[in-house]
Amino acid sequence: MKTLETDIAIIGVGSAGMVAYKSARKHTDRIVTIESGPYGTTCARVGCMPSKLLIAAGNAARAVRQASHFGVHAPAPRIDGVAVMQRVREERDRFAQFSVDEVEAWPPEHRLRGQARFIAPGLLQIDEHTQVRARTVVIATGASPVVPSELKEALGERLIINDDVFDWQDLPQSVAVMGSGVIGLELAHALHALGVRVRLLSRNHKIGPLSDPDVLASAQHITAAELPCAFNSQLDQATRTEQGVQLHYTNEDGSSTTETFDYLLMATGRKPNLSGLNLAAAKVALDERGQPSIDTLTRQIKDQPIFITGDAHSERPVLHEASDDGFAAGNNAAAWPDVRPYPLRASLGIVFSTPQIAMVGKSHRQLQQNKQAFARSTQSFANQGRARVDGNNSGMLALYADPSNGRFLGAEMIGPEAEHIAHLLAWALQQEQTVAQMLACPFYHPTVEEGLRSGLQRLRQALKD
Repeated sequence: MKTLETDIAIIGVGSAGMVAYKSARKHTDRIVTIESGPYGTTCARVGCMPSKLLIAAGNAARAVRQASHFGVHAPAPRIDGVAVMQRVREERDRFAQFSVDEVEAWPPEHRLRGQARFIAPGLLQIDEHTQVRARTVVIATGASPVVPSELKEALGERLIINDDVFDWQDLPQSVAVMGSGVIGLELAHALHALGVRVRLLSRNHKIGPLSDPDVLASAQHITAAELPCAFNSQLDQATRTEQGVQLHYTNEDGSSTTETFDYLLMATGRKPNLSGLNLAAAKVALDERGQPSIDTLTRQIKDQPIFITGDAHSERPVLHEASDDGFAAGNNAAAWPDVRPYPLRASLGIVFSTPQIAMVGKSHRQLQQNKQAFARSTQSFANQGRARVDGNNSGMLALYADPSNGRFLGAEMIGPEAEHIAHLLAWALQQEQTVAQMLACPFYHPTVEEGLRSGLQRLRQALKD
């Protein structure tokens, strides 16, 4: 048995693991990375970039269909599914290769291939012949989609996850999407726009991460008008047939529906990849969900020289947060036991649905759960000038502020240009601006951002009331 001695072992070479490696290597060259799958970021391979490529194609098709709204008449778009998916795969592979090239340029002695698991504190088994003894360990193993085993057994390859979509050679005729979270919404909207018959199934009325009652109500109305949906439905039976997948489900009103689709796409959440690490051997205590206790600022597992990053701890599973996690974990793993906190950036989340959804700072649910006093305003985009000009005048913005000092606390939104408005709000939040300070900033005319100004003006009045 060969045992490698190192300062830092990094398990997983994705977004967070790559940043952790680069951060730690500034302090020591005694580093080993361990990866059992493909090198590179989940974002590039099966996440952010491939989905946005599919969404971009859907947006192009949607723009052609909606051109007549402006008096511009064009033939109905002809969707070449083979060409759509070829571009998705080629661009995905190009993005993914950037990460692969970067990792493969690291010193060979810093790269091990295999599945890592703890066999004792600080001691990892990689394969039958290799062990790694590390002073500190960084876990950057990411997360995987949750797929019920009984459905997988019943449907086989007709049950898919988002990873599978981006390997398609052509667009299918029909897809049922289970789950109205971020992934389900984005893929359902994109496929529907590209002419695929879609049914969005959800066991509740949730739309992405939204929790504000008025914004959520607006999102439910918009989504139901845009997509064939079955909210608050119960999947009773799923059967593999010669045509694909036959689904029997009960609707909210108690009626039953039977439909057949080429595929059932599961998008009901992701689970951190921790079960195969044998954390018990490292003396790591786990809660009822199988999760360790983590300091969110140092990224350290409580009382252990182990740090956890990115989707592996599922706090805020987005790319820029994974990069921040990797930076903090890599530096603290090198400095241990002299670790220090690395402050979190303002919380920012975006869903590339139609229209887009954005979350900034504290959500309505978080404010209520924390029993925090807050002033609130809502602003509809139905009559917002620039939104009407562009034919995108739907959606709702909710804004929150601290009534004790007027400081901006957070926002929830569905509507036009949400990704850009969200950035403005996140920057204001991180700078700890008050509503008055935000309103003192310029708002050009005519822009959708004027809708934000109207919402802030309402929020200022709410603070006075």
